[in-house]
Amino acid sequence: MIDHLPPLRDVIATHELAAKKSLGQNFLLDLNLTAKIARLAGDLTGADVLEIGPGPGGLTRGLLAEGARRVLAIEKDPRCMPALAEIAVAYPGRLETINGDALTVNPLGHLTQPIKIAANLPYNVGTELLVRWLTPPEWPPFWDSLTLMFQREVAQRIVAEPGSKAYGRLALLAQWRTDAKIVLELPPEAFSPPPKVNSAVVHLTALPAPRYPADPGTLNKVVAAAFNQRRKMLRSALKSVSPDIEDHLTAVGIKPTERAEQVGLEAFCALARSLHAAG
Repeated sequence: MIDHLPPLRDVIATHELAAKKSLGQNFLLDLNLTAKIARLAGDLTGADVLEIGPGPGGLTRGLLAEGARRVLAIEKDPRCMPALAEIAVAYPGRLETINGDALTVNPLGHLTQPIKIAANLPYNVGTELLVRWLTPPEWPPFWDSLTLMFQREVAQRIVAEPGSKAYGRLALLAQWRTDAKIVLELPPEAFSPPPKVNSAVVHLTALPAPRYPADPGTLNKVVAAAFNQRRKMLRSALKSVSPDIEDHLTAVGIKPTERAEQVGLEAFCALARSLHAAG
């Protein structure tokens, strides 16, 4: 055990916390595993940690036991709040909980730099939250690192390289502004209820500046359009972005007949700069 609180199975039974599919819930029950994930987030001492979807608090306890200065846990399911309140009592002054939707709650007023984000993300909002964290208007972002659990297929899309089937918008957005790597894989049996797929933890460290200069809005628009029709040649897939798209592609050294998965990050950034300059 990592603390003096009850095992998670007992917590779930006491508070009748059967996981809800509608909330994308799959609870991690092994506290040694949640502490390991907390360690993968790096040195937590002196850092505030934002956690999304703590559920009964397995990872929350891991983060606190590993020395997080403070944890802000945002949980949509009101059933989980009494279990989280018990953790707050055990770690006085170090856990704040908000019963709300992570897509609408602004956490910044509750956190002090440096800030890390660590979460076993609910499956139904995980990708949307990641894209938001990767595409703020200003960079560096409010967070130093992200340590996030996803379905393994999503994790592979984040770290994918050009030419691979998994390569797409997530890979480009993540690798443009962060160092991203898969640091842990977990089988379905680690969760309650067991999901149908394997899971993986991805650690993303914010770079001081993007790898290549580009306007974020333009790059996001180009990448979204390119991979929305990934089987088409880029001159067709990007026709909606600019009527002169062939000229822009040729100008930055991209063949108009190439498909999106054949084009690397540097070339996409060059294309975004060309389009942005043209207005």
